[in-house]
Amino acid sequence: MPIKIPKLLPAREILEAENIFVMDEDRANRQDIRPLNILILNLMPEKERTEAQLLRLLGNTPLQVNVTFLKTATHISKNTSPMHLEQFYTTFSDIKHKKFDGMIITGAPVELLPFEEVDYWEELKEIMSWSVDHVTSTLHICWGAQAALYYHFGISKFELPRKCYGIFKHRVLDRTEKLLRGFDDEYVAPHSRYTDVSIEAIMNSDNIKLLSASDEAGPFIMSANNGKQIMITGHLEYDAETLSEEYRRDIRKGLNIHVPENYFPNDDPSLPPVNRWRSHAHLLFSNWLNYYVYQETPYEWN
Repeated sequence: MPIKIPKLLPAREILEAENIFVMDEDRANRQDIRPLNILILNLMPEKERTEAQLLRLLGNTPLQVNVTFLKTATHISKNTSPMHLEQFYTTFSDIKHKKFDGMIITGAPVELLPFEEVDYWEELKEIMSWSVDHVTSTLHICWGAQAALYYHFGISKFELPRKCYGIFKHRVLDRTEKLLRGFDDEYVAPHSRYTDVSIEAIMNSDNIKLLSASDEAGPFIMSANNGKQIMITGHLEYDAETLSEEYRRDIRKGLNIHVPENYFPNDDPSLPPVNRWRSHAHLLFSNWLNYYVYQETPYEWN
């Protein structure tokens, strides 16, 4: 089934070129079906790229999905045009009276700041508090995962001595968990962050299940016991070239950054990288939409 997106959203052309089934509002409204309503709080700087990455994964299931993009009202994006934000995004005050089947909170390039010093932290806290009663399940990515662990469960982040940057091997810790259904016992996934959370704190929590971890990259996939909050510290949604573009951007800025680990063939940045995590990205989003959103959401919200 398709994902419903606005006719003029730039990601539409990208997805159609990849043969992802998308439809606009006119066609979707003619279908007698109860779609899933997914809210995406996009905190990434290059919002159009993140839109395409997430929509690609949300659009590859048998479920019809309606997507609403949410922006912060207390922070103005410098890397996305005001026209794009005005046309395709809404703010929390406009949707807080609604209920959503699922929600995604993305990462953000603010991880080295204490949470309380992020200029939209109070707004984000209000949104995360609201999500408990207004969203069936929320998927938090990278810094969004660290924010959720801190806000909902009191688990802080800490700065790493060296950026966790590259493609790392992970192992499945609980094969009975529906979120990981179909996963290989070992698989790889991208990471790109300067901070981490304590694996001991996660394992000692009575409210969180650690589902997958890496010897090199630490805790990766976590779930609240009731499945309402899913936390992923890496970026399974990344395209093959995303880390390469981040690396070259940091080089241009003059940053002292190492080559992403296990990413370029032979660790040679002149060679094109290969996507080795795509299948598990699709599995994760499909399992989340099916088992944590569709199967748990009432047909009619009360």
